[in-house]
Amino acid sequence: MDRDSRNPAWIRLVPYAESEGYLRSLYDRVKGPGGQIDNVMRAHSLRPHTMEGHSALYKAVLHHAGNGMPVWFLECLGIYTSLSNACGYSVAHHFAGLSRLLQDDARAQAIYKALAAAQPERAFQGKELALLRHVRKLTLEPQKMEQADIAALREAGADDGEILEANQVCAYFNYSNRLLNGLGVTTEGDVLGTSPPNTDSLQDWEHH
Repeated sequence: MDRDSRNPAWIRLVPYAESEGYLRSLYDRVKGPGGQIDNVMRAHSLRPHTMEGHSALYKAVLHHAGNGMPVWFLECLGIYTSLSNACGYSVAHHFAGLSRLLQDDARAQAIYKALAAAQPERAFQGKELALLRHVRKLTLEPQKMEQADIAALREAGADDGEILEANQVCAYFNYSNRLLNGLGVTTEGDVLGTSPPNTDSLQDWEHH
């Protein structure tokens, strides 16, 4: 199926107006300001049960109050993973989200330029730098991961819970990047930078 102006992907995405039943209920849960549904969620519309799984994983990995690292840094890990995969959709959305969280355009731009150049040391140091380098390797060379990589993160100051969080963010974005790149999903019609609230409920999906 060729892309047309009404469908921002290479497969059919069901419009909200044509949705019903289970799909409509999920659309209502993930909607954002003005009632729009991001295309990353609409990409699941022909198999809506996968949208439910995706949304729960996304909420748990990035916007759950049980996470220990700040959301802005989790976003940086996701952006670096997505840059490594050349996933423009995820980079656009999550850089907008990072910018909203930081409320500092100069800092956000400095971070983006460092990550886009694959030189995170220009904006980070210590534990954060080690975790960014870790997700880059896990994305590009997963077959080369070894126990020494975890030891290096501990030496840089990351505890095992933080290591798990970084691993989960990297794994989630590799999944999402491949969903988006594989189906040719674009940001056309999306509102960039919205996200669910940072709570301990996996049911809080509505974007703000």
